[in-house]
Amino acid sequence: MGRSRTIRMKIIGLLLVPLASMVVLWGVITAVTASESLELRQYKTVWTNLRLPAYKLIGEIQRERLLSAQLLRDVADKTAVATQRTRTDAAKTSFEQLSRNSKDRSEEISTQVDAVYTQLDRLDSIRGEIDAGLSDRLHTVESYVSIIDTLFGLHRRVALIDDIPIYEQSRVVIEMSYAKELLTREQALGLGAVNAAERRLFTQIAGNRRFLIDQNLAELDPELRDPQVAIIASPAYQRMRMMEDQIIAGQTPLGWLSTTEGLAKAFNQAQMRASTLLNERADPVADQVLSRAFLLAGTALALVIVSIAFSLRMGDRLSRELGALRLAALEVSQERLPHVVAKLRKGEKVEMPELSVASTTVEIDDVGQAFSTVQQTAVEAAVGQAQLSEGVGHVFRNLARRSQTLLHRQRIQLADMQHRTTDPEQLDDLFKLDHLTTRMRRHAEGLIILSGATPGRGWSRPVPLLDVARGAAAEVEDYQRVVVEPMSGQRLAGPVVGDVIHLIAELIENATVYSPAHTSVIVRGEAAARGFAFEVEDRGFGMDAAELAEYNERLASPPEFDLADSDRLGLFVVSRLAARHDIRVTLRGSPYGGTTAIVLIPEEHVAEPEAEAPKKEPERPMRVVRSD
Repeated sequence: MGRSRTIRMKIIGLLLVPLASMVVLWGVITAVTASESLELRQYKTVWTNLRLPAYKLIGEIQRERLLSAQLLRDVADKTAVATQRTRTDAAKTSFEQLSRNSKDRSEEISTQVDAVYTQLDRLDSIRGEIDAGLSDRLHTVESYVSIIDTLFGLHRRVALIDDIPIYEQSRVVIEMSYAKELLTREQALGLGAVNAAERRLFTQIAGNRRFLIDQNLAELDPELRDPQVAIIASPAYQRMRMMEDQIIAGQTPLGWLSTTEGLAKAFNQAQMRASTLLNERADPVADQVLSRAFLLAGTALALVIVSIAFSLRMGDRLSRELGALRLAALEVSQERLPHVVAKLRKGEKVEMPELSVASTTVEIDDVGQAFSTVQQTAVEAAVGQAQLSEGVGHVFRNLARRSQTLLHRQRIQLADMQHRTTDPEQLDDLFKLDHLTTRMRRHAEGLIILSGATPGRGWSRPVPLLDVARGAAAEVEDYQRVVVEPMSGQRLAGPVVGDVIHLIAELIENATVYSPAHTSVIVRGEAAARGFAFEVEDRGFGMDAAELAEYNERLASPPEFDLADSDRLGLFVVSRLAARHDIRVTLRGSPYGGTTAIVLIPEEHVAEPEAEAPKKEPERPMRVVRSD
């Protein structure tokens, strides 16, 4: 990696980046503003090449849809339909030729135009279904609707303009045009008798059209709104509204086609006139944008020049002061704090002198004081944390040692009482108390482990791993649910027996807690290439992948013990014990839906079976009663 030479060069580089960005930004603003003017001037080109051909194509498709619906009702001949299809194809060809001139203006427009091309390619299949008698009127109307909706999507995309008033009016005009499209859908569906499905769609379309007109009409300028209001206030429109209600009620009104045809033509003329007027408003706006571009470019250039001069002057001053701050910060990070940490680890007392930075800049001087405060606070926090951790460890050890002493005495008394009693019920109760004592001893050992000390329970000789598993199962409350399967005769080294029993007991208890009471927890073991592997499998509800990953990470890298995380004491104990003896504990999903814990004990802790041990019959899986 390259290395920075000096703070001065860094400051200069830091200043040059925003200054260069300002220059680039100035150029971009100038170019964008000028291009906005050019785009406004090209608004007519977009209208000529995209929107006007699209409107014409929409009108032809609407007429073809109406004639196709009439053909399906046997009220139109095939000659008229064929003639209209020819007109539609001509409008389609004209649209495709003209749209290619503006298709590459932007990626969004190109994508929308391609979508229109895709829909237009469906015309032949739609016509084929109609001619073959495979399509009813409802399906035919919906097929044409998908094409027209794509064309209106193109209208909405290319109507974007940087002048908000023109854009708002264009948006409203497009919505009014879409209301006229909804009227032509009603026109095709309302021919003759209407079945239930057609009437439901007709009702929905009529409601949407009325809503669009009511919502958008008031937003038009008076010059654009008045022709639309005249149509809506006309007797023909009111008569059409009554016919709509009749169709919704299941009746067949007379004169529906002639009434809606006249209204559709009137709406189309009014909306084409509104679009033309909006197109003519773009040129004056383009002149204003261009003038604003020249003014903005000149002002921005002057500001850039002044900023460059001022920034370079201030940068030279700041580089000198930051150099001094840099040396002070390096002293803290490389000398003072490492020295303090080393002393804290040895248990020695530490003192930190204040950090002083000579600077004429108030902010840099404040940063120096802040560094001094931060280092002092960090040292105090580290000392307090070390003292707290040590104190908590002492408390854990003292409580655990006292509990161990009492529990040892209690077990001796219980053993004596077990030998003296002859009543089976009393003997059973004493066994239960003895089992509770064993569990309490394990919890006391857990506190010792969390404090960083060694529990002290150990064996002088190797212990068969089967006995280790049984002993772990006996330290669990629901030991009746634990099934320890037969294992090979390998033995576990005596010094690690106590910790391994504790580790496996924690895993078994976790399995019993997080699995239904009627299920068993299976403990099995077998020799591995690098030691011996225990498996603790429950048939509970399991964990998701994220939880498994989190717990495996904690088990692989034991975290610092957090007093606030008391719900996971077992996890801390398992991770500490595993790290102490280089044991690897892994959690994974069980084929039965639960969780399987795999404990891999290194081969240095595993001894071969005793040579003189007599051979025994293979044991069946047994359910543990109790064991120490």
